[in-house]
Amino acid sequence: MQCHAIDYRIIGQDIQMLEIDLDPKETVIAEAGVMTYMEEDIDFTAKMGDGSAQGLMGTLFGIGKRMLTGASVFLTHFTNSGAQLRRVAFSAPFPGSIIALDLADLHGEVICQKDSFLAAALGTKIDISFHQRLGSGFFGGEGFILQRLQGDGMAFIHAGGTVLCKQLNDETLRLDTGCLVGFSGDIDYNIALSGGLKSMFFGGEGMFLATLKGTGKVWVQSMPFSRLAERVLAHGVFSKQGES
Repeated sequence: MQCHAIDYRIIGQDIQMLEIDLDPKETVIAEAGVMTYMEEDIDFTAKMGDGSAQGLMGTLFGIGKRMLTGASVFLTHFTNSGAQLRRVAFSAPFPGSIIALDLADLHGEVICQKDSFLAAALGTKIDISFHQRLGSGFFGGEGFILQRLQGDGMAFIHAGGTVLCKQLNDETLRLDTGCLVGFSGDIDYNIALSGGLKSMFFGGEGMFLATLKGTGKVWVQSMPFSRLAERVLAHGVFSKQGES
């Protein structure tokens, strides 16, 4: 299925918003609950998955995979049912940056963190990807279950803090599993121990690191939501102890 061709703009610097232009009959799909506003003539419908599944079994299989990632079973489809160009806007559920991905220029596939998908042109296939051996996956945290975005149109993901896009040319990059946002489909991805026992337990960098090899693009975020939540929680605990 060929993706709908959509125009867009990313508004803001730190806590960004994505605004999409929809021509008549064009549709964009988005994660549930991320819509900020929409103009008249735009109809929205909650559907199970991205609409690419064929038949009942395909739909049920897609639902099961989305439940496994912890994402909503439903995606919202926004369609311009009018005769003029209309706009719909989305924002991420936490502070950070929005990344625009032209899948046609990325060999038709990007692998990203399971909670980073924001929106995409209709026709984009959203699936899950297991990239790790079972043992490393359970202990590696964010890196076990990933999402696969496939198509020939625009897709949008969000990340925490500042985002850096690194181009690998037959190179290797190692990073914290939570700081990895996504990578192009031709990059080899693995999770490995971060070092010796002393480094793992006292180095402060975690027991596992993501290792990416090959040629392609890698997107890195400076502030994973999990890290931010840990700091906020720790601050709250210490504040309560100080008050008592």
